[in-house]
Amino acid sequence: MRIALHAAVRYEGTVDRLRWVGVENFRVYLATLYSGRILQVRFSTETIRTIMYAVVDIAGQQFVVAPQQKLTVNRLDKNVGETVEFTNITLTSVNGTVTVGQPLVKGTVKATVTGHGKGDKVLVFHKKRRKGYQKLNGHRQQFTTITITDINV
Repeated sequence: MRIALHAAVRYEGTVDRLRWVGVENFRVYLATLYSGRILQVRFSTETIRTIMYAVVDIAGQQFVVAPQQKLTVNRLDKNVGETVEFTNITLTSVNGTVTVGQPLVKGTVKATVTGHGKGDKVLVFHKKRRKGYQKLNGHRQQFTTITITDINV
């Protein structure tokens, strides 16, 4: 749930339903709800923990990554234990300060290759009705498991 308000709102009128709404950017909110929507933010706290994440293009797909996160991506031509550096960063966030690249943000995301493998078998079945034509093909997609070690912006 996304909350647009980041400060406590002054008390107005009676409060019949107060609920802990959720956490956004590690702020905990206590809000007044009206038919499932947030009417007022009643209480807000910030925790000390720092948040850093980035949106990175890895092997043709975009991933939201954070330090110490494990990802499964399309096969990379690196050996297990090698480090990989990604420079196609489209968005970064450091402690709530979001930077959007136009088209890219200067920086690097470093990761370590932890393994390779194959996914589940995908079966592709072709048939033409009333002709007796049937064909069954299949393949297993290869993937690489990586661990994000560092985000430098």
